[in-house]
Amino acid sequence: MDFFQLLTMIGGLALFLYGMEVMGGGLSKASGGRLEQILERLTSNKLKAVLLGAGVTAVIQSSSATTVMVVGFVNSGIMKLSQAIGIIMGANIGTTITSWILSLSGIEGDSFFVRLLKPSSFSPVFAIIGVGFVMFSKKEKLKNIGTILLGFAVLMFGMDTMSGAVEGLADVPEFTSILTAFTNPILGLLAGTILTAIIQSSSASVGILQALCATGSVSYGAAVPIIMGQNIGTCITAMLSSIGASKNAKRAALVHLYFNIIGTVLFMVVFYSLHAAVSFTFMDEAANAAGIAVVHTAFNVFSTFVLLPFSVVLEKLACLTIREEGGEHTSGTRKDGIQILDPRFLSTPGFALEQCRTASIDMAGYAREALFTAIGLLNKYDPEGAVKVSELEDRVDRYEDELGSYLVKLSGKTLSEKDSHTLSFLLHNIGDFERISDHAVNIMKAAEEMDEKKLSFSNKATEELKVFTEAVKDIVNTSFLVFQEEDEELAKKIEPLEEVIDALNAEVKKRHIKRLRKGKCTIEMGFILSDVTTSYERVADHCSNIAVSLLEIHDDGFETHQYMDMLKKEDNREFNENVKRFQQRYLLP
Repeated sequence: MDFFQLLTMIGGLALFLYGMEVMGGGLSKASGGRLEQILERLTSNKLKAVLLGAGVTAVIQSSSATTVMVVGFVNSGIMKLSQAIGIIMGANIGTTITSWILSLSGIEGDSFFVRLLKPSSFSPVFAIIGVGFVMFSKKEKLKNIGTILLGFAVLMFGMDTMSGAVEGLADVPEFTSILTAFTNPILGLLAGTILTAIIQSSSASVGILQALCATGSVSYGAAVPIIMGQNIGTCITAMLSSIGASKNAKRAALVHLYFNIIGTVLFMVVFYSLHAAVSFTFMDEAANAAGIAVVHTAFNVFSTFVLLPFSVVLEKLACLTIREEGGEHTSGTRKDGIQILDPRFLSTPGFALEQCRTASIDMAGYAREALFTAIGLLNKYDPEGAVKVSELEDRVDRYEDELGSYLVKLSGKTLSEKDSHTLSFLLHNIGDFERISDHAVNIMKAAEEMDEKKLSFSNKATEELKVFTEAVKDIVNTSFLVFQEEDEELAKKIEPLEEVIDALNAEVKKRHIKRLRKGKCTIEMGFILSDVTTSYERVADHCSNIAVSLLEIHDDGFETHQYMDMLKKEDNREFNENVKRFQQRYLLP
């Protein structure tokens, strides 16, 4: 092999690894996090877990990605450690699909159909279609499909380039002697482990081994232990991912490691014992790409079949390695919704965004609960209720900090157009929900002051405030649904109600001034009433912001002031009819 052949081999390897990365990224983006959501909703059935892990990994083409995702699930409390084991086993089976795809490069034959099956024949077609979709299509789905096809084409082109460049190594004695050394099971195992740990992908390292088969110098005797080592080496990604994670997450990564180590030991003991007894003749034969795929699949299926019944033992082994301290439980039950914002999910932006939506809805629910609890204190003050409002407000503040930071990190990732809209919508609105919880505290303090000073509203003010309160509860509940469902039609009903609430605020204050002049109310109660009604009106403003931001983002960023002016035009029949309907519903007595 001369210098230029070496350059060609390195270039082919670079294209191969890049193609795998592009294809995996395209598949992940196309799924939009749906595959990960399926994993999240996993049942406790072990066989289903294995099949699900295999299926998801076969689609996203990376057992490392699946395992890291599972570590994130366990770390955030979404999944129990016992549930994760089945998925980890299944991921090892699913990753073998890549070696079968790559084995197509070894198809031999002169017939048109056989030649059509060769990657060198259909990869250029995929590349042309992919380029067309990426460059000329305006649809997000077609662009994602184009990225997948392009990644696959680059992957197969890199594989062919590597295979062609290394064919000359068959005549290099030094290269042949190195491969012969790998027939020693221990050396082969170490070589496979180290290579895979470096590139952090068993699919890629198996592909490299398949490419080396083109030299005709790789025997099955050398390939088998290398493949065993590759399965151990791929554990490095999950182990690195578990650094700084919870104990259960570390245990999940350890289960992956123990599964592969124990499976490798058992397979090699059985395999080499049989080889010693009956002497497998194929061990000295030159391996081919399809043979590598068979060995890779056979090992992973064997390991899963043997160890699945003993999954509880693997769990206990991991728990013995990382022991309990401070009352942490292996169940992995989620204690706080913020925990689902695990940094590991950022590698799959679609799923990470879905976790943000879930956490944001939790935050909105807490803000609403804080407000309604505070409003209840105006009628009947309760110290425990006041404490609850403060605790909810603190929780909402924590959500805003965590979500804001996480969403900013997520905004730097590659997202689909729809996901980008959702991310903008969430970023716009978490601040509004935080401010609603702040107003809840203001209302709670007003109720607290009334209780301490033994004050109360007049009967007339109480009746008026009751109507005002119902209108505020209505707009908050509607806004919560708008936020949760991203319902544009429902969002259009918020602004008319906000208009009515503004009018109610002005009218309640106007009536209070009249009562004050007549001596039917005190200045002190007037200040408290003003604080409450001002908080009500500002809560309605934040609800309006939520609705308008949804419409603004989905209409690709119209100008908010122009939208408000358009709404309030005299000829806007729908808006005016909604205003009249709400005015009739919330008439002051």
